Amino acid sequence: MKVNKQYRLSYTAKAQEIVDKMSLEEKVFLMSGNITNEELVKGAKEHHYNYKPYPAGGNKRFGVPAMKFVDGPRGAVSGNSSTCFPVSMARGATFDKDLEERIGNAIGKEVRAHGGNYFGGVCINLPRNPGWGRSQEVYGEDSFHLGVMGSALVKGVQEENVIACLKHYAFNSMENSRFKVNVKATDKRTEREVYLAHFEDCVKAGAASIMSSYNAYEGTPCGHHDYLLNEVLKKEWDFDGFVSSDFVLGVKDTVDAANGGQDVEMCTTMFFGDKLVQAVQEGKVSEDKINEAALRIVRTLLAFTEADDKEYSEDLIGSKEHIALALEAAHKAMTLIKNDKNVLPFSKEKSKKVAVIGKLANQANIGDHGSSRVRSEYVITPLQGIQKVMPNAEIVFEEGSDLDKAKEVAKAADAVVFVVGFNHNDEGEYVKLDDHPDPEISAIGAESDTWGGDRIQSLGLHPDEVDLIKAVGPINQNSAVVLIGGNMIMLEDWKDEVSSILMAYYPGMEGGTAIAETLFGDVNPGGKLPFVVPTKEEHLPQIDWEAKEITYDYYHGYAKLDKDGIEPSLPYGFGLSYTTFNLSNATFDVIEDKVVATVDVENTGDREGDEVVQLYIGFSDSKVDRPIKSLRGFERVTLQPGEKQTVSVSCPIEKLRWFNPDTNQWELEFMDYEVYIGNSSASKDLIKGKVSDGA
Repeated sequence: MKVNKQYRLSYTAKAQEIVDKMSLEEKVFLMSGNITNEELVKGAKEHHYNYKPYPAGGNKRFGVPAMKFVDGPRGAVSGNSSTCFPVSMARGATFDKDLEERIGNAIGKEVRAHGGNYFGGVCINLPRNPGWGRSQEVYGEDSFHLGVMGSALVKGVQEENVIACLKHYAFNSMENSRFKVNVKATDKRTEREVYLAHFEDCVKAGAASIMSSYNAYEGTPCGHHDYLLNEVLKKEWDFDGFVSSDFVLGVKDTVDAANGGQDVEMCTTMFFGDKLVQAVQEGKVSEDKINEAALRIVRTLLAFTEADDKEYSEDLIGSKEHIALALEAAHKAMTLIKNDKNVLPFSKEKSKKVAVIGKLANQANIGDHGSSRVRSEYVITPLQGIQKVMPNAEIVFEEGSDLDKAKEVAKAADAVVFVVGFNHNDEGEYVKLDDHPDPEISAIGAESDTWGGDRIQSLGLHPDEVDLIKAVGPINQNSAVVLIGGNMIMLEDWKDEVSSILMAYYPGMEGGTAIAETLFGDVNPGGKLPFVVPTKEEHLPQIDWEAKEITYDYYHGYAKLDKDGIEPSLPYGFGLSYTTFNLSNATFDVIEDKVVATVDVENTGDREGDEVVQLYIGFSDSKVDRPIKSLRGFERVTLQPGEKQTVSVSCPIEKLRWFNPDTNQWELEFMDYEVYIGNSSASKDLIKGKVSDGA
């Protein structure tokens, strides 16, 4: 990555010289979007949201380019033929850092080919509860994992000299109430260790921009938040880039936002522009604040723009290479979570008649239809994928509402595939602006139906799908349920009624191909759950999704179940394979500034397969309350049948620290630490050791 922090800072003097020559009006112009609400509505009516990159700022007199925003994270939102990758949750299930960086490269190229230079798609919010509608846009429930995968995407995008924007900073994990909710944290440790740590990791990885969120934190809107934006981000983390607001409603007050550390109001100008010029002239905002924002913006834009003079052809958009990468990601995301009697993979030779049951099997279902929606040239449905993979079999589709007919179809089949779960109506960005007091904003919402939002009713399947599986599943033992969704789906009501379960997430434009190739053995699944699956919903933090105020606790997800001594239905990091692996001969050591664990991983089965080796750290000797164990490293490896490989996984010593609220510092405890290495977070899947970090 050429345009790292050091490189960007080398542009400070040049940027400062330009800013010093600018008028107040020119500097303020840099700080907001260049389109009106009316133009935003018109563009959405004629095409769709972000059909073309949204411009902001720029200055022709001094050769400062405008920002040109393209949303994500499933790919480049602009145009009608971008590559639609699997959602981030699916990519999180790959636990493959190299793959995510390559996806970043591809997205960066397509952003450039669309005429953009600013990718707003590194979404790394932590889902306190998996019912959060937009959790499909993030990589999972673990802060460390979010930081690693988000950093990989940042690097990949910025290697193409596109500015990568982290979002939504911070505490944004409720959708229905995102505009009104005030989030509190139980203490500073919750704030720093759980909800901010992954943002800091991605800033350290070189992210050049960050988007503030709509919600308030501790009573102050995050787009105005002096503590989050000025004190933590810009001073403590020494962030050199610029902050932009979430769109349209991310700034609520001119003076508070400017003084609170907001650099760019996106993507229209409502509170900055002339109002900000006036606030400076009236002494309510210091011109030094404007100068600082202008310097950050100009420096970043010049560094990225002058890093290369390459032309990016439109042929890159939705190219064969990028579509192949989307398919690879979908393959690697497939997570096998049940496989009684090795029902999967289905035999191609014996499967003369295949029943495909469930309305989602015949839907082009890529997930959320909000701001992350990518329009690709095509989407392969699960039904189409099965038809393509099994061209000589009789494929019978039944949408599932008639249980007697579904039973009849299942009984006559050699293999039965249920496709159940969710789509954009069930979860995603909550789009309902038609009642907003601003008539222009209201008009945006009036153009579309309400969709998405949080899963406020249940974390399980729709009742009719549960009834379908219970009624039809036992009819044929050669059966598989394919789960479509953006986060954890409860299993207990129906999991015993079928022989196998494959979690497919929202697998992108080639998702149907990946599902079919996995079911019928062309591909060996190697994904791992980036979340825990509890036996009861009440084992997770409970949320009022319409709340105006909520307090976030220290524990959630697998860490909460561990702490409460509750056995999950499936542990974090779990995933089966069509082959088998043996882990042995583990070693644990402290080498320089890292905890290093090694383990021999052997493929003891008869086909190639991938395993994800996971490193967890335990803190039982701590003087403060800490998790039983926390993920602190992972590596994905591919092994041939009979192949054995020694895999090393390391964790920086600094990742053992805790945040001391009394000293307001990260501190390392000098004590023994448990170190675990294995292939899930369950104790039975881990080899335990110990290291000491003594003074």
